Amino acid sequence: MDGTDSSASRGARRLRRDAEANRQRTLQAAREVFAERGLGVNLDDIARHAGVGVATSYRHFGNKQALINELFEERVDALAVAAEQALTDDDPWKGFVDLLTLILELMAADRGLREVVFSEVGGRPLVAQARRRFMPAADAVMRRAQDAGRLRPDLAMTDLPLIFYMVSCVIQHTQPVSSAVWRRCLTIVLDGLQVRPGLTDMPVVALTTTEEERVAGLNSSHS
Repeated sequence: MDGTDSSASRGARRLRRDAEANRQRTLQAAREVFAERGLGVNLDDIARHAGVGVATSYRHFGNKQALINELFEERVDALAVAAEQALTDDDPWKGFVDLLTLILELMAADRGLREVVFSEVGGRPLVAQARRRFMPAADAVMRRAQDAGRLRPDLAMTDLPLIFYMVSCVIQHTQPVSSAVWRRCLTIVLDGLQVRPGLTDMPVVALTTTEEERVAGLNSSHS
């Protein structure tokens, strides 16, 4: 190989490194901008925040939805890992509490995540796919706490998305005043979920899976 070939090879490697660095800068900028401002921003805003050219951002991701998809997949990966870790906790109740707390911490810190999960922004298929991956592990965490006699036995898996929605509404409406008051609401909810003397019977049956999916906008075939 002559010097020209070697120089060309080094140049190609440098270009690949530069391209990957720009891609990572764009991803990090999207994390920050989506978290703070939600998904209403455009790819131009993200490119400016990243300090890269708009054409560079479009070359790597094509459109904003591609960025949303990749970052949402990151969140789902983190939640899947957290659920697996919760299953290994020596205290099944603590594992359950830690998992719920982590999910709501992520939502509190990331407006874009809340918009993907609880609105039409970003597309329902993303949420449906995430549920298929995450919910079985979350269900196992819940059942384990129930089997240990710590979590009320009449809690259904379809209750959990409703709990997330309730506390997320608190997050949305109180964040301009307090970024942490939602934790009080979560404590109230958790006290209501823990087995104790005099626990009030549920007044109605839980939603079925199909009904809960209709509520979440994931199943319109029966509407």
